[in-house]
Amino acid sequence: MKILITGAAGMLGRDLVPALAAHEAVAGVDRPDGDLADPATAPRLLATHRPDWVVNCAAYTAVDSAEDEPEKAAAANATAVRCLAEACAAAGVRLLHISTDYVFDGRKAEPYLPADPTGPVSAYGRTKLAGERAALAAGGATAILRTAWLHGPHGPNFVAAILRQLDAGRPLRVVDDQVGAPTYTAHFAQAVAAAIAADLRGVHHATAGGACTWFGLAHAICELTGRRGHPLTPISSDELARPAPRPANSRLDMTSFVAATGFVMPPWRDGLAAHLARLGRLAEDR
Repeated sequence: MKILITGAAGMLGRDLVPALAAHEAVAGVDRPDGDLADPATAPRLLATHRPDWVVNCAAYTAVDSAEDEPEKAAAANATAVRCLAEACAAAGVRLLHISTDYVFDGRKAEPYLPADPTGPVSAYGRTKLAGERAALAAGGATAILRTAWLHGPHGPNFVAAILRQLDAGRPLRVVDDQVGAPTYTAHFAQAVAAAIAADLRGVHHATAGGACTWFGLAHAICELTGRRGHPLTPISSDELARPAPRPANSRLDMTSFVAATGFVMPPWRDGLAAHLARLGRLAEDR
């Protein structure tokens, strides 16, 4: 089987390429290989690489910046997905598109089911939802896999930001009214491999097991890196005042994914520990 990964140079893509290459023939492409929002790019890439599957990791992920440049976010998260999905459908290539918890408004008290009503509260979320709809509307063999709170060593993310603050000796003030499942990119790459092996179709969710707030995640980072005494204060989302609103509840129900693939994601603390160990930051006396 041949797999083509778009966005291969990103945080997820750089863990996904080696994870899939251990089992299948894999090629990775990114922005230097062409603009996916150009309708000519995807057919050219499919003709060149002749994949059985495309895994689309390419995305505009700057959540706050998307509020000021929604057209740029829409080009990457919606137009590019439509062009890619239509090309895959025409060529008979299966598509696995990676999406996000931000398609929900976060008001539900329980974890979100794949079929729950969407209602994004940010420009980023709206463009990602548009991409999902475009992928499904193309009529090909398509799966949507939503995840949340990704972190890994190859890109900007919350874990990296907290480590920088710790290294600078700065007190931490972290939001404690948003809850989700911090998901390690290497573990999510295993979920993608399981999805492909199961020939997944439709919309599903895959995140790390368990949940915490951003404050809880920061506390765990301090603990696992031997910084238990570092000043750490919980704050509200209103106090942080970010340009883009975030869902208060980002927990995603994974029942359908586990039933379809048999793969259960590891707990979020295991993923965090694995990430920190990979960076050489895991304290021996944790």
